[in-house]
Amino acid sequence: MSQKPINHTFQLPDGRPISIETGKLAKQADGSVVVTMGNCMLLATVCANKEAKPGVDFLPLSVDYQEKYAAAGRFPGGFFRREARLSEYEILISRIVDRALRPLFPEDYHADVQVMITLISADKDIMPDALAGLAASAALTLSNIPFNGPISEVRVARIDGNMVINPTIKDLERADIDLIVAGSADNIVMVEGEMSEVSEADMVTAIKTAHDAIKNQCQAQLDLLAKCGGVEKQTYSHETHNDDLRKKVSDATYQKVYEIALAGNPNKTLRAEAFKNVLNEFVTTLTEDELAQMELVKKYYHDVEYDAVRNAILNEGKRLDKRQTTEIRPIWCEVDYIPSAHGSSIFTRGETQSLTTVTLGGKMEEQIIDGVMFEGMNKFLLHYNFPGFSTGEVRPNRGTGRREVGHGNLAMRSIKKVLPPESENPYTIRVVSDILESNGSSSMATVCAGSLALMDAGVKLRSTVAGIAMGLISDGKGKFAVLSDILGDEDHLGDMDFKVTGTKNGIVACQMDLKVQGLPYEVLAQALEQARLGRLHIIGEMEKVKSVANDDYKPHAPRITEIIIDKEFIGAIIGPGGKIIQEMQRETGTTITIEEKDNRGYVQIAAVGREGMDAAIARIRAIVAVPEVGADYTGKVKSIQSYGAFVEIMPGKDGLLHISEVAHERLANLDGILKEGDVIQVKLIGVDEKTGKLKLSRKVYLPKPEGMPERPPRTERPDRPKHHGPRDEKSNGENRSSEHNRPQRKPASPETEN
Repeated sequence: MSQKPINHTFQLPDGRPISIETGKLAKQADGSVVVTMGNCMLLATVCANKEAKPGVDFLPLSVDYQEKYAAAGRFPGGFFRREARLSEYEILISRIVDRALRPLFPEDYHADVQVMITLISADKDIMPDALAGLAASAALTLSNIPFNGPISEVRVARIDGNMVINPTIKDLERADIDLIVAGSADNIVMVEGEMSEVSEADMVTAIKTAHDAIKNQCQAQLDLLAKCGGVEKQTYSHETHNDDLRKKVSDATYQKVYEIALAGNPNKTLRAEAFKNVLNEFVTTLTEDELAQMELVKKYYHDVEYDAVRNAILNEGKRLDKRQTTEIRPIWCEVDYIPSAHGSSIFTRGETQSLTTVTLGGKMEEQIIDGVMFEGMNKFLLHYNFPGFSTGEVRPNRGTGRREVGHGNLAMRSIKKVLPPESENPYTIRVVSDILESNGSSSMATVCAGSLALMDAGVKLRSTVAGIAMGLISDGKGKFAVLSDILGDEDHLGDMDFKVTGTKNGIVACQMDLKVQGLPYEVLAQALEQARLGRLHIIGEMEKVKSVANDDYKPHAPRITEIIIDKEFIGAIIGPGGKIIQEMQRETGTTITIEEKDNRGYVQIAAVGREGMDAAIARIRAIVAVPEVGADYTGKVKSIQSYGAFVEIMPGKDGLLHISEVAHERLANLDGILKEGDVIQVKLIGVDEKTGKLKLSRKVYLPKPEGMPERPPRTERPDRPKHHGPRDEKSNGENRSSEHNRPQRKPASPETEN
């Protein structure tokens, strides 16, 4: 391969260019490329060991996608300020690329292969995940590593009714179909994405549109390879076989295994024991030399199981658990199983069981998203756990694995589509699915259990959502069987794992992996239709237990109320140093958060119990209320001055009760009449137009002393400015003519008096 940088550019259907460059960066890797679209740049490298490790009979492929914060001109968060373990978003992209590449390696190639894809430059309008598969495949295609590619991945989205390849991030917000599709020039190998209750026909159209773009990108990689002068793939020998031993295993065991497959058994443990007994019986007939090749014996026996089970399905229509190809395993459900949870459910289908809980929280429980491409908050979380005991295994817990992340994400995307809008759902929601038994499609059980648990929690889902896993058995010559609700064994021995989730109205999410070359679109269409009928059956079983959400939340669930206020009141609610809001939370037992957006303040109050909630609402409404002239208030005397008293009529709102408005009689001071802390009834009689200061009166509630004359209405001279200050009480209402003839003493303002 030439050592000079070589570049090849091609275009997307809408004319936007993508370039692939090699020979400039990371030249010591077995293969390396830089894929560029706009300002988005991905560096992909591949390395492989020369030989396979002893005893390895599978492909040890690792794929890691990582985004560098420097690519977006940002510092990483956290104490160390550097990239650490992969985020869930990066893990999901790694899985998508892995699932697209893995089927294209030769079955007998077992050397360690490492693919690394790094975002080295970010573009705020371009999603890098749609380019990661292209970059990885190009690096493999240009390397000497055996690979039956190239492949590529594209995002296809339906935006405003039109199918678009690799849309911008902004345009993607309007999409009702969002799929990432991977494939070679001839076949689709992987599909994953979400939709807004679309039809099966629309999904097939989207996949076909994506495949047309994939073909162009595969050819672009071959064109780049030609520019580089081609490459010679390495020779390898990672498997040693004994054809005589293979034949002996097949002749002695095939018919017995075939009969077990035909007989069927719904219990996977008993079924596995039956298959194991055939092997154990055969081992007793082996010679000493043949026993020394036990690893080969096990491999050949596995091949016998593979062929016998598949042939039983293709030839006789018999599945391992006696079901028909379209039949769904027995289902039972239960809600409100865990009394302390805000919502809970059990969903059991055959030998797969999910125990799912829902926890409701306020704004403080939102998840912070601090990624290179995305920042913000997340209000809906779904976590999937798969302990060893669910399959009867002894397996230590080592934290969340990639499988758990991927399965949980698929369930999350499915349920997210039927959540009520944010305006109707103030909660942060966490759904946790613990798989207690597993024999196929535990992620789909999570979708069903999550839907039931949310309705049990009182979350008003728009529709019941359910999921089903479809399988495929084919002979490569046109004979095939599509299997509904596949078992774990059927997944392992089959040619397809196609998970589809949706409502009665349409599909909301999917995940498909193909292990065979050449899946006709008519087969895909049949699988989707069979999945639709199976999904409707599952929803029917679920709705026998729970069809609509509870009218109210559980008594022990937090109640959340949101109050929208003018922006200017945010500071008043928070108070100096947070004093007021902290005091409110402490005294009412609530959690109060304030968010400013669109020049408004959004105050969220969360509380367990009505009393604390009502108290907090009342205090906040009092703070943001605008005092009304003529309204009556119960106020607290905050301070006494020589000219009157300051009275707090609302939290944070004081008014001046002038000494002339305390009583009908003329007072020299307030000694013995008012003191700090007194609670009194006052009326708001005015607001100073210039300063906004409140003027209060107490005497309007007091009876007038007997014999005190009524003051006549005050008249103003038209050539004299109207006087807005307090009346000079010295006249006491007498000698009104002289009052207008002498100069008025302007009362001191509170600032002057102080």
